[in-house]
Amino acid sequence: MKALITGGAGFIGSYLAEELIRRGYDVVVLDNLSTGKLGNISHLEYNPSFEFVTGSILDEYLVAKLVRRVDCVFHLAAAVGVRLIIEQPVNTIQTNILGTETVLKAASNSGKKVIFTSSSEVYGKNDETPFSEEDNSVYGPTVKSRWSYACSKAAGEFLSLAYYSERKTPVLILRLFNTIGQRQTGRYGMVVPRFVGQALAGSPITVFGDGTQSRCFVNVKDVVWAAAELSESARSYGQVFNIGGRIGISIKDLAEKIRGLCNSSSKIQFIPYDQAFTKGFEDMYRRTPDITKTEKAIGYKPRYSLQDTIEEVRDYHMAAAIASPVKEETRL
Repeated sequence: MKALITGGAGFIGSYLAEELIRRGYDVVVLDNLSTGKLGNISHLEYNPSFEFVTGSILDEYLVAKLVRRVDCVFHLAAAVGVRLIIEQPVNTIQTNILGTETVLKAASNSGKKVIFTSSSEVYGKNDETPFSEEDNSVYGPTVKSRWSYACSKAAGEFLSLAYYSERKTPVLILRLFNTIGQRQTGRYGMVVPRFVGQALAGSPITVFGDGTQSRCFVNVKDVVWAAAELSESARSYGQVFNIGGRIGISIKDLAEKIRGLCNSSSKIQFIPYDQAFTKGFEDMYRRTPDITKTEKAIGYKPRYSLQDTIEEVRDYHMAAAIASPVKEETRL
């Protein structure tokens, strides 16, 4: 088997490349390095089963050429991170909708499978958790750019399912919930690496809002295992699957947990959303997945606890700080 991973130099994509190579795949990664990093995949550079191509998913000719060479496409390339989405809404919409259309069109023309990576953001402001795959989506008004990401990912899902039903393109949709682990950057608002960087630096741990909002975090290694397993099951195509953790935690408690695991004296500082982002910013209060469907399909059970994962992230940051004394996360 040969797989194309769009956005494969990103945090999740780099782990997926490792998982597929471990399973015996040849892997081609396409990334424009706007948020992905060569450092994420540098350890794969000389692996004979790995190939890296610099380019954009908006380049129809390049995408079509690469898709013809593979058996399946894991489509991860997207604008990610709340801060980036607010600062670059045009890029978010173009990348997430037009880019997804480019990938689906190429796959349809070549008869190739597509695994589309969506997000828990598609549930929007729906507060009736846990979320199952057929629950309602509730979005804020279009004047709040924060919801452009959620809507663009939902549009990607609609496109994917339309290609499956109308053009018989084998498409599988994965909704990921708050994936964390080593290599993740805090640059665009990802909370765990940001908190860890601040705690290790002795800087204030900045919690946006009042900290009562809760999330279910899941280790990236559990996510990519589930993605690979589902992709290899013919019965999964044409369906949507949640991939996430089981246990929720408030962001305030997360900050306290990270402070303790980092043996840090940092103070926890609460910053209003209006100050952290933009006036009138809205957020999800709870984001908890129902993973029953995924459990039944592939026996999915998260193997890594939140504490295990935070310790991995902490150790990664500490090793990186030794190698390079000034890290981007500690400056946030």
